[in-house]
Amino acid sequence: MIIETERLTKRYGAHRGIDDVTLDVAPGEIYGFLGPNGAGKTTTIRTLVGHLRPTAGRARIFGLDVGTDPVAIHRRLGYLPGEFGLYDRLTGAQTADYFAHLHGGVDRDYRARLVERLGIDPGRRYRELSKGNKQKIGLLVVFQHRPELLILDEPTSGLDPLVQQEFQALLREARDEGRTVFLSSHVLSEVEAVCDRVALIRDGRIVRTGRVAELRDLAHHQVVLRFAGTVPDAAFRSLPGVSDVEVTDHTLRLRVSGPMTPVLRAAAAYEVLDFESREPGLEETFLRSYEVAS
Repeated sequence: MIIETERLTKRYGAHRGIDDVTLDVAPGEIYGFLGPNGAGKTTTIRTLVGHLRPTAGRARIFGLDVGTDPVAIHRRLGYLPGEFGLYDRLTGAQTADYFAHLHGGVDRDYRARLVERLGIDPGRRYRELSKGNKQKIGLLVVFQHRPELLILDEPTSGLDPLVQQEFQALLREARDEGRTVFLSSHVLSEVEAVCDRVALIRDGRIVRTGRVAELRDLAHHQVVLRFAGTVPDAAFRSLPGVSDVEVTDHTLRLRVSGPMTPVLRAAAAYEVLDFESREPGLEETFLRSYEVAS
């Protein structure tokens, strides 16, 4: 395995970081690390690359312990943090040269193609760039030396859709060359588009892992609504993504594929006594949103 973690845990005093994170990433795959903001994705990644010391558990990259062999690991690694800052006075070209020198040089023809594909203006200083154009420089820096492993924390932040498509093409090319990608994201569609396998993290814990084909179930929610009066099932049957509607007494059971927003809006017009779902945490989210909507 390229990445292996075993019950990796990081706590900040009494506050949660991550708990018992166990995962493995195989050579030559794009592995998605999916979860909402604050779920523990960045803490996991920063622990993996040696920027944080774990409270418990262990992690290995290339078979090397991340706590004892960080230099050997980083020679073979391309890491893009979720938030990063580069040298304000350097141009994009100077920044790329600086990091290329740290890696003992790069294929300049390949770098030139990256500049063109990502739409980078290499002559502009970093401080003059927008958020999206700064992100492009970060991608150039981590891709240019063709690392064996790419660890990317929310790498598409600020990128326009066309550049996102080019970025996805670069990921597939890296995989086709036998290289490995660990991609953090909070966007399900992004993970579905490029990843082979995925781990879903919530509240610092891995709650599900599997192949991307299995992800489609994550967008499906089996929900139960209980009403004070007559069940207004007609108001729900025509909603987008709603199927398998079943009515019993004051109870409405249905399957929601995709966003819950249409169901929330419909429910706000009625008195909902209770809500149930098999998806952890969805009940709280629904009820909080229902109170606001109604």
